[in-house]
Amino acid sequence: MSDDPAATELGRRFAELVAGGPLPLPGAGATPRRWRRLAEVAAEDLALAKLYESHADALAIQAELAAAPPPAGSSWAVWAAEPPQARLAVRPAADGVTLHGRKAWCSGARTVSHALVTGWTDDGEQQLVAVRLTEPGIAVHEGSWQAVGMGRVDTPDLTFDGVPGVPVGRPGGYLDRPGFWHGGCGIAACWYGGALPLARAVLARVADRDDPHAAAHLGQLDVALRSVRALLAETAGWIDAHPAAPAAEAALRLRAAADGTARRVLDLAGRALGAGPLCRDRAVARQFADLPVFIRQTHAERDLAELGRAVAATGAGWQL
Repeated sequence: MSDDPAATELGRRFAELVAGGPLPLPGAGATPRRWRRLAEVAAEDLALAKLYESHADALAIQAELAAAPPPAGSSWAVWAAEPPQARLAVRPAADGVTLHGRKAWCSGARTVSHALVTGWTDDGEQQLVAVRLTEPGIAVHEGSWQAVGMGRVDTPDLTFDGVPGVPVGRPGGYLDRPGFWHGGCGIAACWYGGALPLARAVLARVADRDDPHAAAHLGQLDVALRSVRALLAETAGWIDAHPAAPAAEAALRLRAAADGTARRVLDLAGRALGAGPLCRDRAVARQFADLPVFIRQTHAERDLAELGRAVAATGAGWQL
């Protein structure tokens, strides 16, 4: 962890959340409570939510793939992004596997104790691997993150040079499971939560002064946020009722709705608040910087195209 006071406080708060115990597993009957907590943390601090959601997702993945219980007191991240220039090789070893190569987008690399990383076997299959980050052979590439938004998270690239790890699940198992999409829905809950502080700032502005334009913006915010909240509740209920069912269509729909609403909130809140809070209120300014970066975990039109193909294949269920 950095010596920067803000980063130190972020790590302290993350440790508090981890020590508070695991969230309910998705699909186990309390998915609304899981997502509500993720949204609450995102409303508190999006950088904190980035760390906490990844930890919660790692625990859910290990439970779903019947991995060994995580060590007591451990904290986790999931690093599964695979740009062409940064793909790990997974090679067999006497007591597990070893990791070789570069891994990109390693959020929390100097905060968490363990990570689940994806890599590729010599047979061309993707394999999820659990790795302890104190192992020798892990090097940090400084300066790989340049954005101001989400800059407190610490998201370097890492190089792995023969680092030992433990396979989690069978090859291909990380993607080929219902929980992959359940986790994607949890991210959408964070996007929703991350939009709330900006909407609340507009609410405070309207309550404080008679501004019809700000009031109109608040009305639009209310409609947008309540619509996504309803879809979050509907999707969580469906997942709890169908925990083993394919969930790609439901997840893509929810993520698109949450992404669109977060972008709508950024636009409307900026117009309602004006330049003052963006420049003079640190909390508001930080949210305006962090949220656009966080929601870019979507694949934009590619995800919408995938959703459209799924809807065309299953038939639209739009009737009330």
